[in-house]
Amino acid sequence: MSLQAWFQIFIAQLQETSPWEWIAMVFGVLSVLLARGNKVGLYPTGIVSTVIYIVIFWTVKLYADALLNGYYLVMSIYGWILWTRKKGTAITIHRSNTKEWIIALLIAGIGWAFLYLILRSFTNSDVPLWDAFVSATAWSGMWLLAKHKIENWILLNISNLAAIPLYVHKQLPLTALLTVLLFIVAIFGFYEWKKLLRTQSAPQSSVLSS
Repeated sequence: MSLQAWFQIFIAQLQETSPWEWIAMVFGVLSVLLARGNKVGLYPTGIVSTVIYIVIFWTVKLYADALLNGYYLVMSIYGWILWTRKKGTAITIHRSNTKEWIIALLIAGIGWAFLYLILRSFTNSDVPLWDAFVSATAWSGMWLLAKHKIENWILLNISNLAAIPLYVHKQLPLTALLTVLLFIVAIFGFYEWKKLLRTQSAPQSSVLSS
């Protein structure tokens, strides 16, 4: 596909985007920006985005994407509940231990196989393996995000990196560009959380050394 043809598709995509899609995308970006700063607002904004996307994807028969956003909704509610138990203060960020890494990889691996079989057996998807991988790695990343594990950014960006060419292949340039933005924001989010993690660890280190 030439650059000119891609640009024409992008303009057409912009013109055809419904107000509900714009609202969902704006709240999705806000959720990632708030997650980068470890702010509780990431959950309500994420919930608004995912609820709208569930309806949109179901309407256009993108059932796998609707399922993924349903998972985002559940994990956002779960994460919000965990946060409120801390009386509204920012809960601490941690690195994943071995057990949590195993669970995260099992979510990604089993989810990939499960979604691939569903897409291949019950849908007319022409990219079941690719589509399943994007969703499964996002499932795993969202689980780690809900538990405030810094590695969530790694898995979410593996999903984003795989999703960008997928959306280009499907001639969805607007969604591809949005995913590029989310990929960049997630990189900054990882380093922001890394800085916060060092800040949290500093008092403990000084106590141990005293």
